[in-house]
Amino acid sequence: MFRAFILSTLLLLNLYAAKTNTSVQYLNWENGVSFLGFLEKNKIPLSLFYNLNSEDQELVAEINAGMSYQVLQDKEGKIRQILIPISDELQIHIYKDNDEKYKLNFTPISYQTRDAVLNIEVKRSITEDIFEHTGSMGLAMSFIDAFKSNDQVNVKKVQKGDRIVMIYTQKIRMGRNFGTPEVYSAAYESRGKLHTMYKFENKFYDKTGKHHDKFLLVRPLSSARVTSPFTLKRFHPILRRYRAHLGVDYGAPKGTPVRSAGDGRIKFVGYKNGFGKTVIISHAGGYETLYAHLNGYAKGIKSGQSIKQGKLIAYVGSSGMSTGPHLHFGLYKNKKPINPAGALKIVKSIFQGKNGKKFKADMAKYNKIIKDAIDNNTSVPKQESFENIVKF
Repeated sequence: MFRAFILSTLLLLNLYAAKTNTSVQYLNWENGVSFLGFLEKNKIPLSLFYNLNSEDQELVAEINAGMSYQVLQDKEGKIRQILIPISDELQIHIYKDNDEKYKLNFTPISYQTRDAVLNIEVKRSITEDIFEHTGSMGLAMSFIDAFKSNDQVNVKKVQKGDRIVMIYTQKIRMGRNFGTPEVYSAAYESRGKLHTMYKFENKFYDKTGKHHDKFLLVRPLSSARVTSPFTLKRFHPILRRYRAHLGVDYGAPKGTPVRSAGDGRIKFVGYKNGFGKTVIISHAGGYETLYAHLNGYAKGIKSGQSIKQGKLIAYVGSSGMSTGPHLHFGLYKNKKPINPAGALKIVKSIFQGKNGKKFKADMAKYNKIIKDAIDNNTSVPKQESFENIVKF
């Protein structure tokens, strides 16, 4: 019964709108807006937030600026339902029940996946051309990310007529592209020479199996146990609902020194919703690290300041919605939450490990797909744009 309820919820906006005189708005989350501020602005009871437990209050702080969300309004312009993605897997569902009272729960995001191959010629620049054809800046940034460690390709110096080929999967939600595409291989052809990068275990390698990414994280605490691991979506068997934890929690006594996980620049120092006292650091390659529930900040730490790996930035606490002293450590790549545990170690050559055979097989498969796309001049169709408001 619960499963049936979840599945029905996933299409609720469009089905409800199709039967009533309503409209669905596709909006983007504004920069600097908290979840509480969003509720207040839309005249939705703040109790929806305050009635959440500490973990869920922390979770709603994960809404990123620019995230696309949907609002269903009735003919009088009053909000009936809202769907706000927290990640590619989980969303906040706000709706009015039969008593016309607002309710909130977390539901998995329903989507389909489509395998795709992009094969286009450069006309202006890599990012402009990929975005113009697919409507996905995430896909464009993934191409840049794939080649950032390849010293034979300068993505800033391209020529008209060069070729871009990408193998990826795209999530489709409500007839639209959704989330960040998962890229498996990217190729760049210039002056008849083809350069190809291959993704393996969330890192890009060249044909020699070398991975040159210089960004390497260290633990923000010198010694601490993991009390809560990273998970995008998990169905709690006792609570009978979906939970997520978009970071890693380290248990440690109040006042334990917290150090920067990598070189970068401090983006934010201050209080952040359920996270409490928080520091966010921007790093090279579109990475960001987040340190939350702090007791206080190290002397001199301020926004805009350059920081070195291992530099003292704060102290463990339990500010915000926290049941006890610990550090919530989050890692983001192009605003997408990723598991920090996978970024704490880097393999220099994939052929030196036990996965070399599988990498070779993947490489051969992707090489064939790329060759077929170039030889037959095939590509994913150009993405069509939609209006931001759909009326029924």
